[in-house]
This record gives sequence, structure tokens and C-alpha cells, in this order.
Amino acid sequence: MNDLLWITIEALAKGLAIVMAIQLMAALNVYLERKVSAFIQGRIGPNRVGPWGTLQPFADVAKLFLKEDLVPNAADKFFHSLAPVIALGVALATWAVIPFSSYIQLEDRIIYLGIAPDLNIGILYVLAMTSLGVYGITLAGWSSNNKYSLLGGLRSSAQMISYELSMGLSLVGTVLIVGSFSINDFVDYQQGWGGIRWLIFLQPIGFIIFLIAAFAETNRAPFDLPEAEPELVGGFNTEYSGMKFGMFFLAEYANMTTSSVLIVLLFLGGWSIPFAYEALGLQEGSIMLALVHFLVFFVKVLFMLFFFIWVRWSIPRFRYDQLMNLGWKVLLPLALVNVVVTAAGVLFFK
Repeated sequence: MNDLLWITIEALAKGLAIVMAIQLMAALNVYLERKVSAFIQGRIGPNRVGPWGTLQPFADVAKLFLKEDLVPNAADKFFHSLAPVIALGVALATWAVIPFSSYIQLEDRIIYLGIAPDLNIGILYVLAMTSLGVYGITLAGWSSNNKYSLLGGLRSSAQMISYELSMGLSLVGTVLIVGSFSINDFVDYQQGWGGIRWLIFLQPIGFIIFLIAAFAETNRAPFDLPEAEPELVGGFNTEYSGMKFGMFFLAEYANMTTSSVLIVLLFLGGWSIPFAYEALGLQEGSIMLALVHFLVFFVKVLFMLFFFIWVRWSIPRFRYDQLMNLGWKVLLPLALVNVVVTAAGVLFFK
């Protein structure tokens, strides 16, 4: 009973910490988005609220809290309120299997930095959760009783279905090489060897497909067709205001962070570096090694977040037919070929 109580308290504490961390990461993403876009466009960006504008994201949140929550008379009020909850809930649930560092050994107890980071079906769980995210956007578009919102919801569902296939197939090659669905096993496989076992080198085509599909799954430019402002006013979130709009906003940045984290864990070695940590005098299972692992992991994630923002402000939006053609006629056949070639390589050379 004591063990069950301890496990429950530990899981609740980790869950609360992760939710708070995601909110802080969303604030950091908003600040980076504003500053990087300003740099690309030759502007200064936020520089009034707080030192160097660092408090601007919190001012934005305060503004959303104070805005009136408007619901159209003809909207389905229950599903209109439920949609942002689903979008944010699914975005948060994905983090249950994400490891942030190696384990910590405290006497006879092993502590993992994550709620269930050693789940042996971690990748399948992540793919399942990301598939559910489309329900929130589709319900938001349908329940608003607005033609622009409905078109945005339909675009989102078509886009998600089109790119989920390529995303899943892009990971099949990595699973064949590693031989496991556990995210921790992926990181362990990429340790050592001077970084040459990072799966970005062993699966470059799979990495490119996963990266493109991640942009499409998160509705980020150049794949932001579900909320294309010049065509659909605001797409699926046209009829949302206040904190309901804020929940969609938070879900988008949580999904962007999730995609960056998965790319780092599955293709960029996770918290591994090209040389052995023993060279730094750090012991396996120590708190110091876990902190160093977390720092390395965080720096890699920041780089990927910068890349997401950089692409958004550098590449124009695709047309809808281009989006569909890329998903079905380019990425899907390429992913299938990659799976076949990888399977042959594993069969004959491993």
C-alpha cells in the first residue's frame, strides 16, 4: 500500500510539474516567436513590458483572461466549449511518456524524469495521442456554425489524415533499427560512437519526412491551411475569444514543443553528446549526470523550436492542392520506399 501511495504521489507531482513546465515553455515560445520574427523582418520586437520585453507573454495571457468570452447564438454551446478542452488535453496527455533525462539512483529506488518514460509502447502512445488532436479542431469548426470555421475544420481533418500516414511510416524504419517502441531505448541506442549512431544519420529520409509531417500536424506555416487568415478569417478559431482562444493557442505551442522534443529524442540522440559522459567524471545514476543530460536535451529542443519559428517566417503558405499532393504523392511513397530499403538493410547487415 505504501508503494502504491508513493507511486501515486510521485505521478501526480510529476504531472503537475510537467503542466507548469509546458505553460512556461509556451510563454518562452511566444517570446521567441516575436523576437525571431522581428529579427528576420528587421524590427526590434517586444521591448516595453519587462527587461527586453520578457514579460510580454504574461501580458498577453492577462489580456486573454480579461477578454469577454463570446459564443455565437447559433453555435452548439457544449461542443463549442468542449473543443478547446480536447485540443489542450490531448496536447498535455502526450507528455506522459516523454523522458527528459536519464534515471536517478537514490539508494534502492530508481527515479525517472517523466511520468511513464520507460513505457515499452511509448511511440505508439504518442502517435495515438497526436491522432486525437484533430477532434478538437474539427469540433471547433463544426460547432461554431460559421462557414469559415467549418472549412478550417475540414481542412485540418484532411491534413491530419494525409500526414499521419507518412509520419507513422517514417518511424517504422527507426523502429526496425532500434528494435523497440520505447523512447528510452531509442536514446540508449544513439549513445556513444561519436554521434554517428544518431538516427538522423542512419535514417535521413525518415527524419526529413517526420520533420515535414510535424509541421503539418502542428498546423504551423507553411502548412497552416486550417487557419489561413487571408482565406478563412481565422479558420477553426474564428468564433473563439478569451481563454478558449488561449487554450487553442497554448495547445499549438505545446504541440510544437512536443514535436521538437520527439525529433530530439528519436533522431538527434536525445540527451547524448558525441563523447562519453565518463570523460566529465560523472557517474551513471547520479543527480549531476541527470542535470547535465537535461541541459543537453533542453539546448537541442531550443534549437528545434528556433527552427520551427524560422521556417514559419521564411517560407510562404502552400496552396491546398500542393499540400495534398505533397502528402499523398511524395511523402507517402517515399516513406514506403524507406521502410522497404531499411528492412532489407536490417535483414542483410544487422
